[in-house]
Amino acid sequence: MARDAGRTGPGPTAIVALEQHLPEDKRIVSDSLAYQILPFGARIWVRLILLLMSVDAMVKWMEKTIPGMWSGFLCRKRYIDDRVADAADGGRVEAVVNLGAGFDTRPYRLPALAEIPVWEVDQPANIDAKRSRLKKRFGELPHRVSLVAIDFDHEDLPAVLASHGYTSDRRTFFIWEAVTQYLTEAGIQATFNFLAGTPAGSRLAFTYVRKDFIDGEARYGHEYVYKRMVVKDGSWLFGMDAEDVAGFLDSYGWRILEHLGYDDLAERYVEPTGRDLLSTPLERIVYAEKA
Repeated sequence: MARDAGRTGPGPTAIVALEQHLPEDKRIVSDSLAYQILPFGARIWVRLILLLMSVDAMVKWMEKTIPGMWSGFLCRKRYIDDRVADAADGGRVEAVVNLGAGFDTRPYRLPALAEIPVWEVDQPANIDAKRSRLKKRFGELPHRVSLVAIDFDHEDLPAVLASHGYTSDRRTFFIWEAVTQYLTEAGIQATFNFLAGTPAGSRLAFTYVRKDFIDGEARYGHEYVYKRMVVKDGSWLFGMDAEDVAGFLDSYGWRILEHLGYDDLAERYVEPTGRDLLSTPLERIVYAEKA
């Protein structure tokens, strides 16, 4: 995994925290815990934004800098919220594993997960910071939630999860949000080798960046992102071609339930708010089931 990946953890949750300062019917995601769970530096950033400008002004600035980022972060989170809640409410899954959980709050705010064991997996710095914030918020961690620190480059995911009580015989909902672009191809294959051994009926929601963007063949209006994440930082390493996703998943025993672009997500989640937000063609989201 790219060394800078962990530093991006607070960013999406900070955007969710700012979203809470809009009227309820204008929010794409409602999350009263987002601000509370952020580490100190991210909380200061949120306060400064609210002090210096309105949320609408911040959105407009971001839309100019990275078109579609605001709605993209929120829509993919809302989409995964809905898929997780639906699968859990319907009894189709028995556990949740969030790979690259960052400062996500799903186990603590979604009623559908109130009785389901959850494993939140991330790099040690993010896990340590999150544990500290959760203890301040709840006093002690909910017993059904396990925070799992892992060095993705040097530790074995199945072994680390097993050491925290996870067993691979559970129908599991795996969340892999905004992570795949930071992994090498070997890392992607290792993760899917693990996912291939999960029970039929397990679910997977993951995002990916287009391969032709990573390869520099198309920029999709995101010259800044390409220069920053691909060229300068070298953080984004892996991409996929949309037409190859179904075959790739099939080779590991998974079948697509939905494969959406962010225009599709915007139609589902932005249009009902009446907001005029851009979407991005750079990233897509997949919802799959283990056959």
